[in-house]
Amino acid sequence: MIQSMRAVLFAAAAGGALALSACGETTQGAPEVAASTVPVFHAEGRPEKLSEWNLLRVADGGLALNDRVTAYDLNSSLFTDYAHKLRTVWLPEGASAAYNGEETFDFPVGTVISKTFYYPGGGDAVLLEDDMTAERLNSGFALAEVRLIETRLLVRREAGWEALPYVWNEDQTDAVLKRTGDAQQLTLTSADGAREDFTYIVPNANQCAGCHATNATTREIMPIGPKARHLNRDFAYADGMANQLNEWSELGLLSGAPEVADAPRNAVWSDTSASIDDRARAYLDINCAHCHNRVGPADTSGLLLEHDAPVGPSLGLCKLPIAAGKGTGGRLFGIVPGEADQSIFTYRMESVDPSIMMPELGRSLSHEEGTRLIAEWIAAMDGSCA
Repeated sequence: MIQSMRAVLFAAAAGGALALSACGETTQGAPEVAASTVPVFHAEGRPEKLSEWNLLRVADGGLALNDRVTAYDLNSSLFTDYAHKLRTVWLPEGASAAYNGEETFDFPVGTVISKTFYYPGGGDAVLLEDDMTAERLNSGFALAEVRLIETRLLVRREAGWEALPYVWNEDQTDAVLKRTGDAQQLTLTSADGAREDFTYIVPNANQCAGCHATNATTREIMPIGPKARHLNRDFAYADGMANQLNEWSELGLLSGAPEVADAPRNAVWSDTSASIDDRARAYLDINCAHCHNRVGPADTSGLLLEHDAPVGPSLGLCKLPIAAGKGTGGRLFGIVPGEADQSIFTYRMESVDPSIMMPELGRSLSHEEGTRLIAEWIAAMDGSCA
C-alpha cells in the first residue's frame, strides 16, 4: 500500500512515548503482544479503556496518532457546545472503504472511527476559540493546553456498527467506557472575558445509537460524517495541505473515488464567501438531517433537511407543525419567509429547554452563530405565508 508522510500527523520518539496500550488482539484475532503504535481491533466485547484500542498515545506531554490512524475534518460539522473535535479513521491493513457519492462510504469490518471532544484551556474553565485541531496535531497536541472530555468510537463489526463512548480521566492519560453517559460542569470563557456555566453531557450508548440510526426502519447504526460532500475539502497535513478524498485514495483507505471536481461538496457554513443558501443548507444537513431525512426517525414530521431536499413545505416553508407541542413557541410555521422571529426554526434553535430545543440531543448551549445564519437565511427569503 502506498505510504504517505501525511499519514502521520505527529510522531514521537519511541523512548519518549507513554503508550496507551501494550497488548491485545491483532485484527485477525490472534493473541500477541502488540507494538506500542499498532492499533488493536476488538471483534467482540466492550473494552473498558480507550487505550485497549491503541488508536492514540500520550507522548512527551502531547496526544499522538498511532500507525495508519488518519485524522480528518468535515466541511461543516455538528455543533456540540463549542467543543473542538479530533476525528480519526483506522482500517485494517489492505482494506479500503468503497466510495459512494451520496451516502456514507461502505467501510469494511475492522474499521474504527473515533471522535475526541475537547476544549482549549485547562481545568473546568474552557475557552471559546476557533477550532485549530489540525494545527494542534502538527505541533504536538500539547495536553497542558486542552481539556479532553470524551472520545466516541464507532466500530465496524461483523454484525454492524457499534457505538462506544469513553470519558477521559482527570490526568488525561486514558479514557474509560461510560455506556450510561456522563455530565461535566464547565465554564465557557470568551476572549472578552464573558463567562457562561454549562453542563457538558456525554450521551449514553443508546443516545449515540439513536442519532446514528439514520434509517427509522432498519435502525442500523451508521457513521454520519464520512460522506463525500462532507470530506471533499483540504486538510492541513504535516507536510502540507491536500484534499482529503485524494489523500484517502492515495493511502488506500478509499476505493472508487472520482476526480475531486466531480465529487459533491457541501459549503463551510461559516464561510461568508459562499452563498447564504449553500451555507444554511450545509448547516441544516449536518446538524439536523440525521433525523430529518426521507427515512429518518423524524420522517413522520414531514420536514426534510437534507442538502438536496426540495425547496417548499418539506423544507419548512410555510409548513404547519405536526406534533411540536410547546416547541412552536406560539409560532405558526417552520419558516415564515422574511420573518425569522416568526419562524419555529429559530425558536427551537435558540432554546436550551430539552422539551423545545433542536437538535434534541448533543448540546446544552445555543449555537448563537448557527442560529444567526439560519435567521439571515430566512430573512433573505421572498414570499409570505398569507
